[in-house]
Amino acid sequence: MKLHRNLVFAVVDALNLIFNEGEYADKVVQKVLKFDKRWGARDRGFIAETTYEMVRYKRLYTEIAEVKAPFSRPDLFRMWAVWAVLKGIKLPDWKQIEPTPERRIKGKFDELSKIRKFRESVPDWIDEVCEKALGDKLWTKEIAALNVPASVVLRTNTLKITKEQLRKTLLEEGIVAEPVKGYPLALQLPERANVFVTQAFKNGFFEVQDGSSQLVAELLDVKPGQRVVDTCAGAGGKSLHLAALMENKGQLIAMDIYASKLKELKRRARRNGAHNIEPREIDSTKVFKKLYGTADRVLIDAPCTGLGVIRRNPDTKWKLQPDFLEKITKTQQEILRNYSKIVKPGGKMVYATCSILPQENSDQVVAFLASEEGKDFKLVEQKKIYASKSGFDGFYMALFQKN
Repeated sequence: MKLHRNLVFAVVDALNLIFNEGEYADKVVQKVLKFDKRWGARDRGFIAETTYEMVRYKRLYTEIAEVKAPFSRPDLFRMWAVWAVLKGIKLPDWKQIEPTPERRIKGKFDELSKIRKFRESVPDWIDEVCEKALGDKLWTKEIAALNVPASVVLRTNTLKITKEQLRKTLLEEGIVAEPVKGYPLALQLPERANVFVTQAFKNGFFEVQDGSSQLVAELLDVKPGQRVVDTCAGAGGKSLHLAALMENKGQLIAMDIYASKLKELKRRARRNGAHNIEPREIDSTKVFKKLYGTADRVLIDAPCTGLGVIRRNPDTKWKLQPDFLEKITKTQQEILRNYSKIVKPGGKMVYATCSILPQENSDQVVAFLASEEGKDFKLVEQKKIYASKSGFDGFYMALFQKN
């Protein structure tokens, strides 16, 4: 593999922004890929994949390179040299690359690979919390699966096209997409491709959405003509799915505390042809209190640690702090108790997170059912989805019915 200096430098620039400036990896990669318009698909792929892999295995590479934060530019080049040696790539004769003891790097890698927190590259506290919560065996399997880069999964937008028609349309654009057993609207790409440049995407025929995430709207069991409230809608991935399942009939209120996310949802809804979505910014408690007792279906896709989706957001491991878990579990319980009041008698509610921790999932359900607000609800079904078993993101979802 021939290495181009400007591509390696772009990776080092990206790592500096992620590790030293605290910027989000996905935003940094988007920014860095705009540095040079002459880069082709392979060049861009090298930058994105190398950056993500080095973020994913930051702890392992820093340990082998013997560097500590904050990382100087020479430190970042040392880390990159470790990555290159472990990939079997011949190091270039550049002044930025110090003489690198390849045998010592490989020896240290073999030694550290025997210890899970180094091999899988996680902070001590996450390793301890997850081992205690899931048990040694499941956590070992799960973190290995969460370090495998996520494949591209699409959700067919049934407001505009069928799954089979979408497959054919994508094939005409040179993209192979295969159905996934047990996921009615999902198509998975055997090989990565930039699907956002396709005409099919511009036409609103699909959204990129992980298989586990697609199960959430399905579980809510919505029907055309109902009043449905998505309480933590964000940029609306699940709202769009709900609109399609409702066949654009009825009212779908998409709420969030961030106006910028709802603006993105509006844009996506136009492309999807989803006309029954009504975005509402939660700028005071009045916004959701007005809805108490009025909705047939309520979705609470709660904010969480995101430990189930670190395949696609590997920098989450380094941004999370131990006190955040305590804060977020309190927030989740408040949200569950407040927003559950929106469900009308006989209605249904789904509580979901993209976390694998019982503290954010089944423990929250138990606490809610024991609360004053939860006494009129019964738990119908819960799903604990692990990346090591499903091949998709780690997720949790619980379906409730109100008496």
